[in-house]
Amino acid sequence: MTFIELNNITKKFDFFKALKSISLEIEKDKLLGLIGHNGSGKTTLLRILATLSVPSQGEYLYKGEKIGNLYQLKDQTTLVFQKAKMFNRSVKKNISYGLRTKNLPKSKIEKGVEEGLELIKMQDQAEKNAKKISGGEKQRVALARAFATNPELLLLDEPTSNIDPGNAKIIEDAIKKISDEKDTTVILATHTLFQTKRLSDRTAHLYDGKIVEEGKTEKVFENPKNEKTKKFISGKLIT
Repeated sequence: MTFIELNNITKKFDFFKALKSISLEIEKDKLLGLIGHNGSGKTTLLRILATLSVPSQGEYLYKGEKIGNLYQLKDQTTLVFQKAKMFNRSVKKNISYGLRTKNLPKSKIEKGVEEGLELIKMQDQAEKNAKKISGGEKQRVALARAFATNPELLLLDEPTSNIDPGNAKIIEDAIKKISDEKDTTVILATHTLFQTKRLSDRTAHLYDGKIVEEGKTEKVFENPKNEKTKKFISGKLIT
C-alpha cells in the first residue's frame, strides 16, 4: 500500500491557484525532495500534507485513509518551518516540548532530548537560552524538537535557507541520518539542488503549482524529460 497518495490536489486562495491538480505517490521510509523556485507551491503542498491546510479540490490519502480535516494528522506529522520559533527556555526544554505535551514518563522525555541533542551536535549547549543562540542553531534545535516526537512524516521547508555552511552541514547530516536509520518518511522542500541530490531518494519538480517531473533523483538530474526541469537544473529557468 502506498504511504501517501495525492489525487488531483488543487489549492485556491481567492482567484489564485497555488496548486493545480497535483497527483503524487510517496513511499514509506523514503526521502522525497521537492524542488522549485520560490512561489512554485512547495510550502502550500507541505502545509496540506501536514493538515495545516485543506485542499480546495482533490483527495489526500494517508495509509489508505482519506484525509480532509485540519490537524487530522497532528500526532503523525511534523512540519519544520523555514524560520524556527523558539520558546524563551533552554535548548533542552525546547527539544522536550513535543514530548511533554504527550505526557510521557520522565525517562522517555530525557532519552528523547538526549538523542535530539546528539543528532544536532549541541550537547554542550543544552542549558543555553534558545532565544539567544544563532539562527542556524535555532534551526538545528527545531529539527531536533521535531525528531524527538518520532513522527511518521517529517516535513521540512527550506531547512538550511540563509544559514551558514557549518550549521547547514550539521542539519543535512541529521536529515540523512533520520532518513536512513529511522522509521520516518521525510519530505524536503528546497531550491538547493546539491542538497536534493545528496539527500533524496526521489525528486519532484514543482513549477507554477504543478508537478512537471517526478522520479528517482539520479534520473531526474541526469536525464530530465521536462524542458522546464532541464532549465531549472542548469540554472537557466527564469520565473
